[in-house]
This record gives sequence, structure tokens and C-alpha cells, in this order.
Amino acid sequence: MKGGEGPAAPLPSPSNGERTAAPPLSPNNGERTPALLRLNNVEVRYDEVILVLRGLSLAVAEGQVAALLGSNGAGKTTALKAISGLLHMEDGRVSDGTIVFAGEEIQWTAAHRIVEKGLFQVLEGRRVFEHLTVQENLVAGAHARRDPHGRRDPHARRERAGTPADVDRVFSYFPQLAERRRQTAGHLSGGEQQMLALGRALMARPRMMLLDEPSLGLAPILVESIFEIVERIAREEGTTILLVEQNARMALSVAAYGYVMEAGRVVLEGPADELQKNEDVKEFYLGLGDGGRRSYRDVKHYRRRKRWLS
Repeated sequence: MKGGEGPAAPLPSPSNGERTAAPPLSPNNGERTPALLRLNNVEVRYDEVILVLRGLSLAVAEGQVAALLGSNGAGKTTALKAISGLLHMEDGRVSDGTIVFAGEEIQWTAAHRIVEKGLFQVLEGRRVFEHLTVQENLVAGAHARRDPHGRRDPHARRERAGTPADVDRVFSYFPQLAERRRQTAGHLSGGEQQMLALGRALMARPRMMLLDEPSLGLAPILVESIFEIVERIAREEGTTILLVEQNARMALSVAAYGYVMEAGRVVLEGPADELQKNEDVKEFYLGLGDGGRRSYRDVKHYRRRKRWLS
């Protein structure tokens, strides 16, 4: 089951310097689905010189799972860090455009304030507190959560008063973690650490999660398990998810809508089912074309792709 409906029509890519706004969202069961997250013509620079995102626009509807695909260096991780407020840690900044979450511009908001607003990023590389136990890692994830009215949860810091039910809920998604709740996180396998990173994000009761390469370095059977859990979280918790992945096949299997990035901008987008059938996506990202996996920029002979690169 896929979360939500995506934008109705592809977003025209910038041509001859022209920039475009993020796409409108399509009706869902007769009503318009609001965009929980919207990026409008976002540019990001590192060290005030290096332009990485070049007018990036996208929208993710409430309750939707959206996939952000692309090759290495396309700007996917930079896009997530721009959203979550982590760019400053790498001397980066949003130099143009707006990032709107839940109706509020957040491109200048501090990272910890963005978390408190209900937007939580799970970083690439299974970042856990290695010297804390599994349960202590989970309780730490509840630190910044807030109640439905936006106030800080008074029980977030007290495990016995506020978090046991949440811990049990995480363990229902990740039974392996329940068996290792007293074990230090540094002794977990790579797959278990990825589960713990996802579980810690859930403890914050996020309205939206940004997932950066959750399948990286995992065995195929674990990759399938992780994506099944991601789909369950979206479906059962109603959590909106923006998923960055190089495993396009798995990402599109759980997403409702997808964006393909090259050179810091969206070059192709559409409902996930349509992207899976798209000949360009099949050739470049699913490995089903005669030429195997290549970059759009490596192609010298193309037809409709030309407008994406102009």
C-alpha cells in the first residue's frame, strides 16, 4: 500500500535559465491534499562559492511517501540537509528559494527547532549512540518531541512517565531490538543499527521523516525488511516520508510519487508506478536498458531528454 496521492502532472524543468515553482498537488478522494513540505526554487551553496542545488522544486503531500532518486553527486543528501537545517555544519547555506514545512518557512530555522516542529532526519550511515543501550538510544529520541499543540512533551525526558508505550511501539516494528534492549548499540549489526536509527526517529513522534539511504551497506534480505517497515510506518502512523535512495527499485515500490535529480535539480518526476515503467528510469536507474546504468549527462544522443539538460 502506498501513502497518499502525488502531484498530478510532471514539473517542467528549468529551461534557458527559467525557474519554476513546485507542482500543485492533485485531489485526493475529491479534496485537495495539502503539501506538508514544499521546496520552491531552492539554491544551496557551500563555502559561498560551490553551487550544489540549482533551483530545486518539489512537494510532498501530507501522509505521502515520496522518493528522491539520483546518482552520486546529484544533490540528494544536500537537499535533505537543507530541509533539516544541517547545512551549516558543512559550511553550506540556502542562498535562494524557500522551504516550507506545515505552512511555515524553515530555511533559516535552527536544526533543533525543526525537529521540534515534527520534522526528523535519519542520517546516512546508521548514526546511533554507540555507548548507550538500545533502550537508552530510543529514550533519547523522545527528548525533543512535542504534544499535538506544539508544546514540549513534559514526559519526554522521563522514561517511566512518558515513553514506555512508545518504546513498546518501536519494538513492535523491530522485534529484534526488543531482544537486545539492554545491549549497547555499538555491538549491534549494521542492519540492527539501521533499525535503531529508524526507531529513535519514531520516538520523536515525527510528522515527517527524511530518510537518507536507509539501505546503504545492508544485505538484500535486510533491505527488503527495512523498506517493508518504512511502508508500515507511513501506513500505520500516518507519517509523511521523503526517501533518498540509490536503490530505485525498492524506493519506488513503497513510494507514491518520485523525483529524479541530476546536477542539483529535478529532471524527471511522476507517480511511482509510472516512473517504474518509464524507459529512461528503467535504463538509467533500474538497470533494465541495453546500456545499463548511466548518467543523463553521459548521453550524447537523446530526444525528449534534451529539454531537461538545456
